[in-house]
Amino acid sequence: MIVKRIITNVATSDVSKARRFYADILGLEVAMDLGWIVTFASPARMAPQLSVATEGGSGTPVPDISIEVDDLDEVERRVREEGLVIQYGPTTEPWGVRRFYVRDPMGRLVNILTHG
Repeated sequence: MIVKRIITNVATSDVSKARRFYADILGLEVAMDLGWIVTFASPARMAPQLSVATEGGSGTPVPDISIEVDDLDEVERRVREEGLVIQYGPTTEPWGVRRFYVRDPMGRLVNILTHG
């Protein structure tokens, strides 16, 4: 048996807010839109991963989701342009990632990161 995908489900009363954050800011593509559910995907090939943690590292809370990007500065610019508040960072962590935390429109803590 092989796990083929891991899908994060986030409850919202307004999928358009999610579209603004995950598609417009982060650049994910809409893979499926049934009106009541929108699935976002990356064109990049990814292996499924699941992290379990007691903290988010550096004493931070465990984020609800982590998203690795290729241009952290560009995402930070888009986040700030949208008026979203960065909750932590940006910082380069001792284990080599550069990252920041931001809350998505549904209130989920999102860890945006890039590897050095």
